[in-house]
Amino acid sequence: MNTKSTIRWGILGCGDVTEVKSGPGFQNADGCALTTVMRRTPLMAEDYATRHGVPNWTGDADTLIEDPDVDAVYIATPPGSHRDYALKVCAAGKPCYVEKPMARSGAECDQMVKAFADAGLPLFVAYYRRRLPRFLKAKELIDTGALGKITAVEYRWEGVADPNHDPGWRVQAEHAGGGLFLDLGSHTLDILDFLLGPLHSASGEARNTAGLYPVEDRVDLQFNLQGGAAGSATWDFAGKQHTDLIQIIGEQATILLSTFGNDPVRLQIRDGEQTFDLPNPKTIQQPLIQTIVDDLRGEDTCPSTGATAARTSHVMDAALNDYYGGRDDAFWSRAETWPGCR
Repeated sequence: MNTKSTIRWGILGCGDVTEVKSGPGFQNADGCALTTVMRRTPLMAEDYATRHGVPNWTGDADTLIEDPDVDAVYIATPPGSHRDYALKVCAAGKPCYVEKPMARSGAECDQMVKAFADAGLPLFVAYYRRRLPRFLKAKELIDTGALGKITAVEYRWEGVADPNHDPGWRVQAEHAGGGLFLDLGSHTLDILDFLLGPLHSASGEARNTAGLYPVEDRVDLQFNLQGGAAGSATWDFAGKQHTDLIQIIGEQATILLSTFGNDPVRLQIRDGEQTFDLPNPKTIQQPLIQTIVDDLRGEDTCPSTGATAARTSHVMDAALNDYYGGRDDAFWSRAETWPGCR
């Protein structure tokens, strides 16, 4: 698509993520409009449309996908339906924007990437941190040599498990592709890909330490960066405290920042520390949405595509493969065979 006309969007799955994070972005970004929303419960779709001033709503996904007044489709359902919906959007000849993680596994991502490439259609993924000011500053510091040669990358996530809280679909492999690692870990791995280039030689181990659900709740990952530096990351969803810290270590300086916080980027140098306070926008996906619209209008290039997102899913698979006894099949349907939860 290469046009100066307004891009008319439809949303499949107008749930919580669309209320503030993304939905208003389609209404406020230049060159686009949100015209139709879909939710399987029609009354909830109608309620969303009424509250947000969206002209049309439906309870049927195919109706939205085939609507001639919808130019592009945003899939905001759980990952278990991403592939099938995206392939329908592709068959309808329309560009697609998919929530993260892109799908349940790298194999599903590859099917999506191939279909859109074969059709000559754009496929974008909602790794919106690629356009947030905090991470753009970190990339600027790296690219301009403020750190010198990168020697290591470390990440630590720790969250406190609450046995009285049900994470819902996010810990159901059929819908999520795994545990909270797929939902949260994907953001960190994608932003490292953006800041430092594709991650190589990934390997890892997943475990279930708390026994609150069948999927993994701890992941340890090792990888290499372009240039040979080593990286390590740990996600512990049954920990004792909250930790969220990326450290990008160079010969001259170190960057410290969080994946999910709104705290300043810190540049530690020999003589002290510089901080860069760059808070997130209220509609956190809007900067990325603007690049998608501009890309479709031939004015810019979106940095988060099916190809870049598939890389992150394959890195996650490298850590989860042994736990699930492989991830190239419908592993979610054979939980009794998962080596990791026996």
